[in-house]
Amino acid sequence: MSSVIHPRTLEKLRRLLCALQIHIRDAVIASRGAHSRSFAKVAAVTQADTIYQIDKISEAAILGWFAKNWPRSLPVELVMEGIEDGDNVTFPPGTPITKTAWKCILDPIDGTRCIMYDKRSAWSLAGIAPQRGAKTNLADIVVAAMTELPTTKQSRSDQFSAVRGGKLHAEASELSVGKTHRLTVRPSQARDFKHGFASFSRFFVDGRTFTTQIEEAVWRELLAGETGGSPLVFDDQYISTGGQIHELMTGRDRLIAEIRPLVFRKLGIESSLVCHPYDICIALLFEAAGGVIEAPLGGQLKAPLDTTSPVSWIGYANPHLARLARPVIRRVLRKFLA
Repeated sequence: MSSVIHPRTLEKLRRLLCALQIHIRDAVIASRGAHSRSFAKVAAVTQADTIYQIDKISEAAILGWFAKNWPRSLPVELVMEGIEDGDNVTFPPGTPITKTAWKCILDPIDGTRCIMYDKRSAWSLAGIAPQRGAKTNLADIVVAAMTELPTTKQSRSDQFSAVRGGKLHAEASELSVGKTHRLTVRPSQARDFKHGFASFSRFFVDGRTFTTQIEEAVWRELLAGETGGSPLVFDDQYISTGGQIHELMTGRDRLIAEIRPLVFRKLGIESSLVCHPYDICIALLFEAAGGVIEAPLGGQLKAPLDTTSPVSWIGYANPHLARLARPVIRRVLRKFLA
């Protein structure tokens, strides 16, 4: 396909991803009454992750939506949890992958563990890139969207979408009245990390001690000379990459570092419980909001668009914080990972 994509095509893709995620959100909300007690049951264990019953509900909704709504003029390959490696899912159905123009990667429910216990919002994530076969990677994504899957006590669901190089579209749906309004979001403009939230992901037991040692070394250097009895940096473990990006975009968090793949490799730990490309396929949304997201040791995020590759990333709320913390974090990581 041409390297120049018409803006109308990108806008059409953005609207399609938003509509898909609204369909997923509504399917999850509608299933609560009948299936909520079984949401936390394990449905399958794959190379990518543990699949819970709530995930199966969203998968069925997605395949049905694509079959009914995806335009024939935009042939696409679909990559998501629940589709095993080697199972080619394309729309229109039966289209050879070599004949598709687009590759769409989805995380139907990111934050399954949060939403299945009704603790915190989950997020539906999607990114789409021009098809380059196995070479297609995160840096190729040109359209992304994320939509909040709210807890039962919430009446609002946020949605964010953007095309590469364009503005961030931010909306809030008031579910109880069926109305939508625009949101104004902006990452934190703080010049330091004092009295703000900044976290290193350590959701599970594996590698937690080593990750904490790295985090402590970073803060000791960044906060050198600070005194006082109160904590200067607050920690928050939101078990959802989409949720973490939301906290960064909306000014709640100043830094989030996802270094579990680096930690596990150093420790020789084999684990699927890390960030995957479908989790961070919405990185361009944070960039559109004005944030900085990159690989912890430098460079763009370039993992292939699959469901198994581990991805490390770090998000800084603004360029100033990136310039302040980047050299320290890289120096500490090189020391611990050597």
